[in-house]
Amino acid sequence: MASRPLLLIDAPSLYFRAYFGIPESAAKAPDGSPVNAVRGFLDMLATLVRTRRPDRMVCAFDHDWRPDWRVALLPSYKAHRVAPEGGEVVPDTLSPQVPVILDALAAIGVPAVGAAGYEADDVLGTLATTQPAPVEVVSGDRDLFQLVDDSRPVRLLYVGKGVAKLDDCDDAAVRARYGVPADRYADFAALRGDPSDGLPGVPGVGEKTAARLIERYGSLAGILTALDDDRSGFAPGLRTKLDAARDYLAVAPTVVRVARDVPLPALGTDLPTAPADPDALLALAEKWNLASPVRRLVDALADRA
Repeated sequence: MASRPLLLIDAPSLYFRAYFGIPESAAKAPDGSPVNAVRGFLDMLATLVRTRRPDRMVCAFDHDWRPDWRVALLPSYKAHRVAPEGGEVVPDTLSPQVPVILDALAAIGVPAVGAAGYEADDVLGTLATTQPAPVEVVSGDRDLFQLVDDSRPVRLLYVGKGVAKLDDCDDAAVRARYGVPADRYADFAALRGDPSDGLPGVPGVGEKTAARLIERYGSLAGILTALDDDRSGFAPGLRTKLDAARDYLAVAPTVVRVARDVPLPALGTDLPTAPADPDALLALAEKWNLASPVRRLVDALADRA
């Protein structure tokens, strides 16, 4: 029997999706506070536990959504998401729900992990690299395609269509989607750019051209080496575009690459079959009107045994 996976959850990716996917009017606490993100997040976890049957789980959080070391390399990184008073632009009714999610995870017995100076992606990358396989990373963040590694194995469960319609991605799936292997995704993304992260890319170089360049030269380093060779055969227009972007290309891959060496505390990753603190979970369910999603998650945990 194949061993069960470690499920690594990109918590911000899921709770943002839950917040925007469930109307506030459909999920309120007794005092009228919206709990749509909490309700949706817990239901997503229940679905994942029921369908993936993990025996380990960790939820990763952003302790720094826009690390200084990335901004120093590329000032445009996520700059469009900075609030006028500083910090990330987050809906006013979402921010108060995050502590409730953390309280629920603690009561259930699922580790919630972050690290100063790093994003949730970096925590996921470190755990995917250092924890025993098999590993399944759950996220709607395309940058995490770079974590896919058939040799361990590490897969990305991409939630672009929702948790009920996961795209279960191995290296072949990444190649089919983008035309590059997973371990070249960061170079590909640097070339193509990503407006959602303030990553400009090389003007005039889209997905197809980026993939073709990676296929021909193997990596961004290979492309830049070939660019220095007058015999390399670049079309004049493309050579001009790449030459003009050299300064950007020197730093962009480091910005895009997920860190894999984040200092993390020792973790107990085993997923319980019953809540670690049932009294605290019951009190939380009553306070925030979460009885139904809590019950679905508790049932999923018990059924997995």
